[in-house]
Amino acid sequence: MTQLNEQELQNLRHLIGSHETAYQKLSTYAQQATDQQVKQYFQKSAQDAQNTKQQLLSLLG
Repeated sequence: MTQLNEQELQNLRHLIGSHETAYQKLSTYAQQATDQQVKQYFQKSAQDAQNTKQQLLSLLG
């Protein structure tokens, strides 16, 4: 893999932070949901955000 320049590194950090925020919010929404389908939707979305965050972190290697 090639070296990341400063701008790319800053963008990557921003994306990682955004996905962490999304994960936290979606997890909270899932906990508060009373409808089972809505709860599952938020849980899956939270997990997707967490997975994407992990993939982005792996780029920092």
